[in-house]
Amino acid sequence: QVQLVESGGGLVQAGGSLRLSCAASGRFFSNYAMGWFHQAPGKEREFVAGISIGGGITDYTESVKGRFTIFRDNAKSTVYLQMNTLKPEDAALYYCAARIANSGRIYYRANDYTYWGQGTQITVSS
Repeated sequence: QVQLVESGGGLVQAGGSLRLSCAASGRFFSNYAMGWFHQAPGKEREFVAGISIGGGITDYTESVKGRFTIFRDNAKSTVYLQMNTLKPEDAALYYCAARIANSGRIYYRANDYTYWGQGTQITVSS
């Protein structure tokens, strides 16, 4: 069983930066592929970024490439999402997600993930 707790959300002006953190409890964090998703009101939960178990493979949805960076610290059982040059359209509830993996790959679908955090809200003012 893994529990995920996100933090770092808030209100930021367009062009600003935020860093989200997702702390995992439980054992063997390094065996979990991790992802960040966001969900705006009235919309489905969408993939934002993913990272493999070792951290060597990452991928992003097209709209955030070059602005967001996902990385993990397995010693701290934490995955991060550095968000730069934020835009109003980035505003949403952001979730981190985890699933057991035995190879270095990214998982893109919400249904691929087993564990979810409670979400942290990002608001971007223009």
